[in-house]
Amino acid sequence: MSSLSLAVRDCSTMLRRNLLHARRYPSLTLNLLLTPVMLLLLFVYIFGDTMSAGIGGGGPDRTEYIAYIVPGLLLMTVGSTVVGTAVSVSNDMTEGIIARFRTMAIHRGAVIVGHVIGSVLQAIISVVLVGALAVAIGFRSTDATVLEWLAAFGLLVLFATALTWIAVGMGLVSPNAEAAGNNAMPLILLPLLSSAFVPIDAMPGWFQPIAEYQPFTPAIETLRGLLLGSGIGNNGWLAVVWCLGLAVLGYFWSTSKFDDDPK
Repeated sequence: MSSLSLAVRDCSTMLRRNLLHARRYPSLTLNLLLTPVMLLLLFVYIFGDTMSAGIGGGGPDRTEYIAYIVPGLLLMTVGSTVVGTAVSVSNDMTEGIIARFRTMAIHRGAVIVGHVIGSVLQAIISVVLVGALAVAIGFRSTDATVLEWLAAFGLLVLFATALTWIAVGMGLVSPNAEAAGNNAMPLILLPLLSSAFVPIDAMPGWFQPIAEYQPFTPAIETLRGLLLGSGIGNNGWLAVVWCLGLAVLGYFWSTSKFDDDPK
């Protein structure tokens, strides 16, 4: 077999390993998935009428606020899911399995690639589950075209890939699983500091730059425009640049740390 074929085979094996772990121990993924689900239900059924009236300037209309917050919660779901990747990578590094893999005739990067692909698949499945719940409680995307739907899906995959590489790096530098989970918490908190729940113009002036100049806001605005069939302005290319930049940063960070001696 060629070296490429061997690398693909080893990456596939590691991917199956990670998916089996996720299936046998689903509690971590489910616990992380609860965060966007609870926020969706909380903001729709508790704050929905008030927030909708405040944003729209008219009477309370919960359906409008559902349409506003769902894109942000979908990206928050991605951030929540990849926290589990940081924990899983840290477990592999601290429990000695990586040291054993290094003594075997397998492609060196297969372990990381398996984690990345498995995490992206889990993130997309989680997004589908949260999206289905959103549709069940009233979210509609009737103005989006098929091309916009495909672009939205591509953005979610790209965003999940970028955050996963960052999460892998966090897992590699963490001394244990608990530290890995704590280090990855900004991936859940950053959406709360973005335009996910209220427009940036409605925030205090001193806080607006914090919300605007971060990766989640342009991605949220792009996804919102695609799903609702509205304009996205400059947010589209900003979101892509953020995703590519984070992916490249996470890739080189992760591979460099993985080449260090195992913990």
